[in-house]
Amino acid sequence: MDSFVEQLKRGTEEEFTEESVWNGSAVNTTSSSLPAIYLPLLPRYLRHPTTRGRKATEFQETKEACLNYIQDALLQHQWQRAAEFMTIYLETLENTSAEKRMAAPEVIWRIGTEILCHHSKSSIEEFNYFAEQMKNLGVKRYLKVCLEHVFHLLCNGLIDEAYQNLSLAEGWRYGEQTTAQDKELKLIQAYKGLLDYYNWTKKRKAMLELDGNFADSVEQEMHSFFRQAAVNLKEIIKIPGVWDPFVKCYVDLLEFYEDYDEVRQVLSEYAYNSKFPPNPNAHVYYYQFLKRQGESKKTLMSVLKILHEIVPSHELMLEYNAMLQKSNCKYFKYVSHQGCIAKKEKFQTVKKFVKKHSSAHLRACGVLDSCTHL
Repeated sequence: MDSFVEQLKRGTEEEFTEESVWNGSAVNTTSSSLPAIYLPLLPRYLRHPTTRGRKATEFQETKEACLNYIQDALLQHQWQRAAEFMTIYLETLENTSAEKRMAAPEVIWRIGTEILCHHSKSSIEEFNYFAEQMKNLGVKRYLKVCLEHVFHLLCNGLIDEAYQNLSLAEGWRYGEQTTAQDKELKLIQAYKGLLDYYNWTKKRKAMLELDGNFADSVEQEMHSFFRQAAVNLKEIIKIPGVWDPFVKCYVDLLEFYEDYDEVRQVLSEYAYNSKFPPNPNAHVYYYQFLKRQGESKKTLMSVLKILHEIVPSHELMLEYNAMLQKSNCKYFKYVSHQGCIAKKEKFQTVKKFVKKHSSAHLRACGVLDSCTHL
């Protein structure tokens, strides 16, 4: 683990010697705060990742073999072994063509993140450093790396650090903004909106516990979080997609401030806009809101009817069935009545079958009993 992170820190300023890498000594000689990691012997042809005296094809095979070893280690959750091979792979990049080095950051980012997320000796400081290095390796993946960095911080409970990283990413610009970058930026803003919502909920809880005995500054701070969250959440749900967590948070904000018209418009758009992919949850959220608002059974049934077409086995179909039974809509009564008739006819058939075979069984038993007595 030390070798992997320290190699990133040193870049190409120094090389690992064969003695230090392959004889099991500590690779990291610049930092005594981290424990040394023993590196076992690896395949011989991976010991000298250089093109000197070798054909280009042979070198390429060596590099590909190294990647295969890394993938195998990852699949088996051997994070230490993967880190060791990753160190060798980083060395091979020094002798790779410029064209192939352009694609290397993606490989380093994906594999390195996986190792650092699972390695037992990985620390949040190492992950932070690695993420910062990855952000600077290419502008095309800057925002993606930022998001992944934020997710890791959130998983470790570092809310403030995650928010700070989102704020920095939100202000990032490079050249002419592409469509892809615009979408990624909106996603950055949306997650920032989620954290604003999180802070808003904490303030709301504190205010409710104080039962009105709070300073005006507390209410103003809470409203500030509301505005920031509402702006960013509203933007992301305009883009066709599945945005359930963002929609739920935005609806919660609006309902607290009793902006029911906006809630109705947002949920209706989310459920019925043909540009959005089919999403059962969108209809569930709309139904639940209408139910809270005391809408008529006819309106509620119209929402559940569409949900029934998407997911006939959804748990809300029990409510839909109960509504249909109490309704006067004739088709359902006819179908229900025909179902009862068919059920009765099948029951009579089963009853006759059981009775017939039960009699035969009893007669057979009687014969056997008589034979036994004889």
